[in-house]
Amino acid sequence: MTLSKDAALELLRQQIDESCNVKRSFSTELLNAIWSLVQKTVHAFKAGNKVLLMGNGGSAADAQHIAAELVAKLRIRRKALAAIALTTDSSILTAVSNDFGFEECFSRQVEALGVAGDIVIAISTSGRSGNVVRAVRAAREIGCYTAAFTGRTGGDLAGKIDSLLAVPSEETQRIQEAHGLIGHMYCDLLERELFETL
Repeated sequence: MTLSKDAALELLRQQIDESCNVKRSFSTELLNAIWSLVQKTVHAFKAGNKVLLMGNGGSAADAQHIAAELVAKLRIRRKALAAIALTTDSSILTAVSNDFGFEECFSRQVEALGVAGDIVIAISTSGRSGNVVRAVRAAREIGCYTAAFTGRTGGDLAGKIDSLLAVPSEETQRIQEAHGLIGHMYCDLLERELFETL
């Protein structure tokens, strides 16, 4: 069955409304969590630390997007910020997955690259991605500050990270759209805190 043009347009408007409603429902607690993560990251950068990010599928794309905004820029030309998306090296991902299993593909990189004081951001709409949960565990053992972008409940990551940024939705698409906004808010505030004098 093919949708009529009117039905298709109505469906598109509905999706826009759903996405906007999720973002409008961000709680003060969630906004405070974003602000707190920014402050922790500012401290980390000033101390010579870095940000490591990870996720699967669309969340991998979000991790890479945020890393790119930090290394390149969001709004202003400024010094590059140290950020690495652990989703981008196909040789490491496939070697670790082949030798140790897919659930170790991020934790091995955290063990190799992470140092105490780094910021590790886990992105998982469900909060239940095994490879992300294991990487968070490895990061905490090293002494990294851990944060997670998730959906409503936080899944398995809830209670296992320092900062939970839980989007008030259980729909994967809406959560991912909100994660994109949170990523931009995070990068924007970082630039303002580090490079702009009010």
